[in-house]
Amino acid sequence: MFESPSHGTIPVSPNSTPAIPTMESLSVSSYIRSRRTGLAVMPLLCAAALLVAACGGSTADGETDNGGNGAASAATGELLLGHDDVATASEAEIGRVIQLSGPLSPKDQAVLRAQVSGTISDQSVDNGSRVQAGQRLLIIKAEGVVSQAAGAQAAVAAAQANVAVAAKQLDAAKALFDAGAMSAMERQSAEAGYEAAQAQLAAAKAQAAGADEAAGRTSVRAPYAGVISNRRKQNGEPVSVGDELLTVVNSQVLELPGQIGVTDAVHVKPGQSVVFSLDAFPGETFSGRVARMDPVANPGTRQVGVYVDLPNSNGRVMGGQFARGQITLNGSKSVIVPGTAVLNAAADGSGGSVYVIADGKLMRRPVVVGARDEATGMIAIVSGVRAGEQVLRTPSDALRDGTPARVLSAGDASPSATPTSAGSPDSASAAKE
Repeated sequence: MFESPSHGTIPVSPNSTPAIPTMESLSVSSYIRSRRTGLAVMPLLCAAALLVAACGGSTADGETDNGGNGAASAATGELLLGHDDVATASEAEIGRVIQLSGPLSPKDQAVLRAQVSGTISDQSVDNGSRVQAGQRLLIIKAEGVVSQAAGAQAAVAAAQANVAVAAKQLDAAKALFDAGAMSAMERQSAEAGYEAAQAQLAAAKAQAAGADEAAGRTSVRAPYAGVISNRRKQNGEPVSVGDELLTVVNSQVLELPGQIGVTDAVHVKPGQSVVFSLDAFPGETFSGRVARMDPVANPGTRQVGVYVDLPNSNGRVMGGQFARGQITLNGSKSVIVPGTAVLNAAADGSGGSVYVIADGKLMRRPVVVGARDEATGMIAIVSGVRAGEQVLRTPSDALRDGTPARVLSAGDASPSATPTSAGSPDSASAAKE
């Protein structure tokens, strides 16, 4: 520890920077008192300077060294910035991008259910089995249904025989009537019998059609080519009408449903290209298209449903994988800056701000942002920044509007404190002290 006539004992901790009296605190009167008591102040100041230098508190140029990317001048509190800390706004072509994300699902996916009651039999497929359109997958044994179909066919045959007999009777009645051997009443009776036989045949055929359809439901077939998924029943298990049996999945086309705002929906049309990226395939992109859109917006959210398709003929992509889709609209030339330079921008582009280096100061300006290019990280500035102006690349809300700032030239030493820390009130006060 050190002793001072005007400040008393100054403790120095081995693990912290010693509390050194400043030049302002060593007033002229205290200096005179020190002279009177025979104590010299200069050795104290020299020792303090040596301690500060040993602790790495300042560089030879008087700039605070905190180990970052920018620094505050110890004399003026000026924020010193390197070339990596700033970006120059420029004009470039940038398109508006609409983002969609979510799990991919097969566009064709059928859950097959039992349509008759019975017992599972002859099930020849399992999860992962590839099937063709129309292939029989299993049989539901339902003897009552099959018997009804057989009885209905027998009724049709009987009705056909009755029609044949009624037709012969009608022909005979006509011949006898023409010969004068039969009355008109008897002839009309024969005609009515023939028409009744025809009606009975039609009714029998209708009943047979229904019975045949029910019997056909005992054989479960694949509606299209695909892969079996989620098989629920085993051979010999009983089922009732409506029980889930298995699922047939066709992954030739995968679908990503999403929601977009009504302002974006007017610019999106079916057939527009979509670029997909998947977490399972880092660095790769896949091409798809907008398949369809909902005709009306949700009145509560003002969002419009959009469905985009991803061709998957080789089956490389599995259903359920998380994907991100980008619909790029027509681009336009705009002033662009890094997206990290914009603070607190709302979804509609308003409410944001950037820090511009102008007239030797950090100036916080409100901006309205537009399209964002996710590939490059750049964002369009609709208003607030002009091309050629320098903006802080990664600002912080802790910065103060109007803080003195200077961008170091290529020949200057690199700054050593980050802009966010050097520009904060605490760091500026520490630099002055």
